[in-house]
Amino acid sequence: MMTTYGLCDVISTETIAEMLDTVRVLIRALAAGVIILALYGGCGTTPVEPPRRENVLQRILPSAVQIILENPEGRRVRTGSGVAIASRGSECFVVTSGHTVAGVIGRSEISLLFGRQRGAGTRASATVLAHRETEDVDIALLSAQSDQCMPARPAAGPELGEAVWVIGFPWGRNMLLASGIVSQVSFGDAADGESQSRLMVDASVSYGSSGGGVYEARGGGLLGLVEGYRTARVTSKGTEQPWYIDVPVPGQTLVTPLTDIRRFLADTGHADLIEGASSSAGRAAR
Repeated sequence: MMTTYGLCDVISTETIAEMLDTVRVLIRALAAGVIILALYGGCGTTPVEPPRRENVLQRILPSAVQIILENPEGRRVRTGSGVAIASRGSECFVVTSGHTVAGVIGRSEISLLFGRQRGAGTRASATVLAHRETEDVDIALLSAQSDQCMPARPAAGPELGEAVWVIGFPWGRNMLLASGIVSQVSFGDAADGESQSRLMVDASVSYGSSGGGVYEARGGGLLGLVEGYRTARVTSKGTEQPWYIDVPVPGQTLVTPLTDIRRFLADTGHADLIEGASSSAGRAAR
């Protein structure tokens, strides 16, 4: 119950002290309420904005590497795409598809072109550190000396419908940037002892894009490498000399996921090049 006083009432010193204490308590409570309102109200009215597209592209474009294979006479025999994943001093480590270098190791000069997003790029001689091309693994690890190495950042993991960027060098020409979404995320049968993801994106690619990076569009993290694409065969009719051509099927680009890249690096003794790599030793055989 609150006591009221008239204008002419005589108030004792003790009463005045009690009133001042009450006022102080009210002021402290009011101040605390203002602080809490500012903190929680600010969080609710100031959402964190995602990175701008320009910032994401500036982050991922320098990690794309063009791969050139030439015979001893200097004639180009094959081209491909790759992604820088790590650097140690001036040494740059690049991953690509295994079939990009299959059959030509030791017989062809392999070169990497860095900085192609700005033009012709800078060429560096490359060495194959590890290579596998089997039914389950299609990855190669290369290294070169370069001061333009800009490694990609690993992504957390793919999500169905997630927007992506794909970077490659089709037909051995200029850098091509394509957009799309993760159109399929499938997993191996749990009965085989592991859950190995298989990815597909709907971004269209063509010859020479194998080994190119597939990045999440939101943050620029690396999701995997272009493994290949489904094709449709077009055959000739009514000609004396039959011929055919295999053309890419739009929207069915196969991707080697980051989990496979990590496993390959661990199994070949290079687990320290990328975070999260673990050896397949001890897992159930296929």
